Amino acid sequence: MARVLVVDDEPGIRTAVARGLTAEGMEVVAVGDGLSGLEAALTGSFDAVVLDIILPRLSGYRVLEQLRAAGVDTPVLLLSAKDGEFDQADGLDLGADGYLVKPFAFVVLVAQLRAMLRRRDAALGRTGQRVRLGPLLVDPAARSVSWHGDVVELSPREFALLHALASRPDTAVAKDELLRLVWGDEQAASRNVVEVYVGYVRRKLEAVGAGHVLKTVRGYGYIVESP
Repeated sequence: MARVLVVDDEPGIRTAVARGLTAEGMEVVAVGDGLSGLEAALTGSFDAVVLDIILPRLSGYRVLEQLRAAGVDTPVLLLSAKDGEFDQADGLDLGADGYLVKPFAFVVLVAQLRAMLRRRDAALGRTGQRVRLGPLLVDPAARSVSWHGDVVELSPREFALLHALASRPDTAVAKDELLRLVWGDEQAASRNVVEVYVGYVRRKLEAVGAGHVLKTVRGYGYIVESP
């Protein structure tokens, strides 16, 4: 049974989500402010957290930031009334595993939660294959990337994106496929968020002279070419 923490200051949403997840066979703890949510999540006793962004006492962004700073890697699904691509990118870059815009369909929330839990189960069981493409080395076990021995510092999401592409060298990978591989679900984020993250990765590769290996296939997706 998955144990889920729901943090939302709107009583109607908090109650509805808690009841719905309980009906789905999950154990649910629900709180109404950011500080209470942080204190509960820091125990590390939950399998997932559903976290609203706009909260009293402490915003969802700050809750997420402090969780990750404390080394708590519990999957977090952010809820927000904002649907801008940069709002999504900010939340995901802080370490969120999914982003859902209010109002949302409950079935979509459940699907995202189950996808997050599957990804965590898979991550606990395997780390993926080490990839070497000439001077480019992508090592999931060490979660490291280097070019000619120079380390490329990537966030966990950026690393997952590069690894997904490098694992398929010289093959164009569609944006929807990247959403499935990196975010776990085509509905977990928008295609624009994929573009934002590709931009992050490309800039960091460019800093070590490797920007040319990651290319855009217009109207389709992206490709990592063998050097």
